Amino acid sequence: MSQVFNEEEIEAKAREYEEALRAEMGLESETASHFARPPERPFTRDQRDSTTILFGGLSVAHEQLVTEAMRGMGYLVRPLPTPDNDSLRLGKELGNRGQCNPSYYTVGNLVKYLKELREQGEEDIEDRYVFITAGGCGPCRFGMYEAEFRKALREAGFNEFRVLLFDQRAGFNQSAEDEAIQLNGRFAISMLRGMLIGDLVNDLGYQVRPYEKDPGETDRVIEKSKIILGDALRENRSVWKALRRVKKLFGEIAVDYTQAKPKVKITGEFWAQTTEGDGNYHMFRWLESEGAEVVVEPIGTWIEYLIFMSTQDAEERMRLDKSKKSLVRKIKALKVVYRLWYDFYRWALGFKTEPLPSQKKLAEYAKAYYNTHLRGGEGHLEISKNIMAAKDGHANMVISLKPFGCMPSTMSDGVQSLVVANYKDAIYLPVETSGDGEVSVKSRVQMKLYEAKLKARQELADTLKAKGATLEQVREYVAKHPKYAKAMQRLPRHGPITTAGRFVSTVAGRA
Repeated sequence: MSQVFNEEEIEAKAREYEEALRAEMGLESETASHFARPPERPFTRDQRDSTTILFGGLSVAHEQLVTEAMRGMGYLVRPLPTPDNDSLRLGKELGNRGQCNPSYYTVGNLVKYLKELREQGEEDIEDRYVFITAGGCGPCRFGMYEAEFRKALREAGFNEFRVLLFDQRAGFNQSAEDEAIQLNGRFAISMLRGMLIGDLVNDLGYQVRPYEKDPGETDRVIEKSKIILGDALRENRSVWKALRRVKKLFGEIAVDYTQAKPKVKITGEFWAQTTEGDGNYHMFRWLESEGAEVVVEPIGTWIEYLIFMSTQDAEERMRLDKSKKSLVRKIKALKVVYRLWYDFYRWALGFKTEPLPSQKKLAEYAKAYYNTHLRGGEGHLEISKNIMAAKDGHANMVISLKPFGCMPSTMSDGVQSLVVANYKDAIYLPVETSGDGEVSVKSRVQMKLYEAKLKARQELADTLKAKGATLEQVREYVAKHPKYAKAMQRLPRHGPITTAGRFVSTVAGRA
């Protein structure tokens, strides 16, 4: 008759057998220890006047303007320097294996900065500074960034340094009663103002700089503009009036819009397409040096994408619960207000900057290729931006920048092959950044950029032929009418793709 054991006896015999094997092989007994997230020291209101908030991960203009907006609310704020390859190496040294390079760059950049403070003799760094980073989840290693920051800080000797995790739904990971950062309406408006103005300043810079006659003048004007706008944000004065002053500064820049330069649209993973340093091989300025006009994506598009996705989710819930109808109306009203706000600032700049693309149109373009309910990374935006560039003439070429092995962006790349097959004139190039291989990457870009240059030159030739004019005649006319040699003139948003094509189509008839 077979012996019957209960569950506890089976587990006891299994442990006994395991211990016997370990003893036989000379191994020590193993005790399981589950991970528990260490308690975070809070950042409280009484610490606000003595604690500096560190942040980073945006363009230089965005970081400087958001800093001034937060200073206007009484916070001590300091943006971190743009991450470099030394930050990457430090991040890899202190971080786990298998992370994507934005994690290594941003983690290493924070630790590098804190080490520099310590070497300069700063004391009580863990009490006098906090770091803010975004949190999230999805098919991406972005959700692990917080743990990477904490591990690297611990390894570097900053065990008690505070990392505040901001979640777009729940706010900061601390008690609401005594938290130093108050997520109220004033905070949201101030942050949005900084973001939107940063978008507009960047847009103006990338539109004007490739055509400036005096090299470096655009950058000098941008620096003056950031001071004017930053003062307005910090002192809570009219941003619209400050933008009018910026318009006058840009209006004095002498340009030559008859140069045939291809427009290169930048898409991809958020950090890789936003940073302006080693993290994406200084791609934007390098493209300009190679004879291109760069079209960067405003952060405003991402903000409106979040509103669009919220609307889509609320409409799905409304199908089951009619009481959600009021929620849908509120979100749609928010979208209208947001658009009006963005265009109000564009008006101050004479509508020289580009409008935000229609999220409804982007979703329609992507629907045949990508489920618009899928989250992670930029969702369906990478697909739809490429289609919009080809179909609506927004750019001659699209470069998608993403970290090596970025899962959401790699998913999009698989679909892009079908998009390019259907849109024969599309020039699309995915670029994976890893901190090395810069020469190889730029060699690939140059080959595709040459195709875009040929298209830009052909477009200019076709436009001149259609207008019955020559380039020399256009330039002679501009020389006699100096207003056409200034940066802030508005050009048509339809017709030719390139700035030269649009400029010639406007001026050639008069010439």
